[in-house]
This record gives sequence, structure tokens and C-alpha cells, in this order.
Amino acid sequence: MPRYALLIEYDGAGFVGWQRQETGPSVQQALEEAAARLSCGAVPEIVGAGRTDAGVHAEGQVAHLDLDRVLEPDRLAQALNFHLGAARIAVRAAACVPETFHARFSAKARAYRYAILNRRARPALAMGRVWHIKDPLDLDAMRAAACHLIGRHDFTSFRAAACQAASAVKTLDRLEILREGETILVFAEARSFLHHQVRNMVGTLKLVGEGRFSPDDIPRILAARDRSAAGPTAPAEGLTLISVRYDPDPFAQGHPRLSARRRARA
Repeated sequence: MPRYALLIEYDGAGFVGWQRQETGPSVQQALEEAAARLSCGAVPEIVGAGRTDAGVHAEGQVAHLDLDRVLEPDRLAQALNFHLGAARIAVRAAACVPETFHARFSAKARAYRYAILNRRARPALAMGRVWHIKDPLDLDAMRAAACHLIGRHDFTSFRAAACQAASAVKTLDRLEILREGETILVFAEARSFLHHQVRNMVGTLKLVGEGRFSPDDIPRILAARDRSAAGPTAPAEGLTLISVRYDPDPFAQGHPRLSARRRARA
């Protein structure tokens, strides 16, 4: 069976998250049902690079699926978008990949963006896309605090109770805080994250910005290895999975991969 990588964006509102669940509609379920229309009704498994939570958005989620028929990648993307109907999911691109490619385990890095609208007036256009914080936040203090989180640490204090990762030790490659007008953007990048790690770090940085924690409290919070030592979990709607990095990039123009038809003849 040919294997395809999919580059996907979606609005997380209205979904129980990426992963298929019995409690409501998921992004994975919607994509798998669309793909079933292309494979004689058989529902193929679609594996995502990141299991985003309910309400979390994506601009650059990556997934893979195996189909029992050969399609040109552009045609596959168009067909999936057609069968997705009104679902707020779009397949931005598709690519043929080797059978050894795995959307989750082949990923070299994942990057997230968290958006905070920092003004008195509530959001109108950005509703459902930001965490609204009325009082001014001290960006310099937040940046100083973020420096303590970069690198390899035991992130137990920033780990959800339901996290199933075997180890809480992770290497955070980037934690950058920028301001664009009234919006504060927090960018986090690592090979992998613990469940709720980014949202828990943002919730803690928010307390630093309010002066309730100091930047020098962060090493103490890390050393505590206790979730109650850190700040609250930031709301899901401010978080977006913006990219997943692979080497080589399956979607890069000119990437040396066989077309679906050539693979079928090989």
C-alpha cells in the first residue's frame, strides 16, 4: 500500500481533540471518515504527529495514512478536502513517503505558538484564538523566566496528571516571547512535549508577568517536581501547533520522492 504524509490545519473548537474518542467528534475521526470514501468504505488509520487536546488549533499538523489505492498527492488532498465537507479541517498538502515514514516517531521537532491578548477590551475577532488577560504583563520578567526553562530538565512540575510519557525529562529548544501590538506570542519548540507542558509553562509565565512569581522562582519550581508548585494550565484556545519538522521534509519542493504512479510501477 502506498503511504502518504498529510499537512493539515484545523480549528480545534468543536472537536474533542486530535485523537478519536467515544465522547465526541475528533479531527482524526473526521479525516479517517473522509479517507474511507477513497478506499471502498474501509476506514484507514490516520496517525498524527501531535495529539492536540480539545480546543487546540493547528496550522501545521502532520499525519500519515496508508491507502489501498494509488492517487497523485494533489488529487488526494483535494479529494479529502471535498469529503471533509463543512468540517473546519483542511489538508494543505499531501506527499508520497516511504513506508518507514511515521508522522509521530519520525518527527525531529514540534513547534507551538500560544497567543495572549493583553488589553482591557475583550476579543471580538480573535475570540477562541487567544487567552484574554486584561492587566498588563511584564514581558521582560516573562522572558527572564523563560530562559530558566530552556534546555534539558525534569518537567514534572509542568506535566498533566494524565500524562502517559515514560519520563518527564525533556529538552526544550526554544521558548521565545514576542509582542505584536496587543498580542503576546509565546513560541515553544522541542522534539516532543509532555501532556499540557506548553499550556502549563504559559500559565506559569503569566504569573511571572503579573508579579506573583519572580523569574528566579522557576528553578525552584522545576526542582520541586510537583505540579502544584507551578502556575495554572492556560486555556486550550490560545494554543496552536504551527509546525512539525522532518529530515528530509516530505513537503519540500523538489524533495526526491517518487510520484504515486511511479511507485505503483516500481
